[in-house]
Amino acid sequence: MSELEQKLLAYQQENRLFGKGALSAMLHATRLAIEEGLPLDVSRLVTEKQGQARGLGKSRVQSILKDYGINRVLAEEGGRTSRGSLGNIQEYAAFLDELERQGLADLPAIERWWVERVGDYFSSKPFRLRYDASKSLRAMVRDLLDQAVKRQEENPGTSYAGTVLQHLVGAKLELALPRKAVRHHGASVADAAGERAGDFEIDDVVVHVTVAAGEALLRKCLENLESGRRPIIVTSREGFEGALYLARKQGLEGRVEVLEAEQFIATNLYEKSLFKARNLKVSVLNLTKKYNEIVTACETDTSLTIDLD
Repeated sequence: MSELEQKLLAYQQENRLFGKGALSAMLHATRLAIEEGLPLDVSRLVTEKQGQARGLGKSRVQSILKDYGINRVLAEEGGRTSRGSLGNIQEYAAFLDELERQGLADLPAIERWWVERVGDYFSSKPFRLRYDASKSLRAMVRDLLDQAVKRQEENPGTSYAGTVLQHLVGAKLELALPRKAVRHHGASVADAAGERAGDFEIDDVVVHVTVAAGEALLRKCLENLESGRRPIIVTSREGFEGALYLARKQGLEGRVEVLEAEQFIATNLYEKSLFKARNLKVSVLNLTKKYNEIVTACETDTSLTIDLD
């Protein structure tokens, strides 16, 4: 960590600049310093009514984030209505001036650092599963997976969708097979790279979980078959037809089970509920609890957990 990063981190922690309003204010003030140079004119940082930070708002913050490929909304009000924003900006202006005197005020680097903190803020929030009795269980599972896809799109280079899907399937298997030992692993540990036959091995069955099957996975399925085991591919709604196509292409049609994940999970929830509507929410709660236990044991990113509403 560079000296500049150390000072920025210390400043953030000392002033508790972790919320969306505070982060919005830091982005605005840093971009203002880039536009106008240092030192900042403190008198120009406030509105005529002396109650808000001049120029701070949703459009300003989102414009800055867009420059870094981030489209997710940080704050609908952009920090403008936060009581502490003006004071935070005034104190931050003095901090930037001190960095300038020390020869450390690399403003583009400082802005990138704050954008990274926004990324931390976004990724720290757990997924939300809203139980709605008027919706099908499949629709609720789909909404959860859609959240993971959206977060993945907002954070390029991540694999939230695959991770959530893997651990949902793992939780489903544990609940369905209470007397079986279901082994779990971090989603970043690909089965193709190790000695595992698949993501989950249950007696003679090997379960592969993927949002989009590739030819390498189908070759793995062929290896399963050649060793006398039965492969199952559990994939996303979008990946279902592609997996079937690859199975045909590899000459494995009719030999590999391809299951759509939403239906795979929802069906089990109905079974665990004994098909009684009054039991469904309890089954969803149990699935969520088991999923969170697995994530806590296998992953370091706590934002992968699920809050059930």
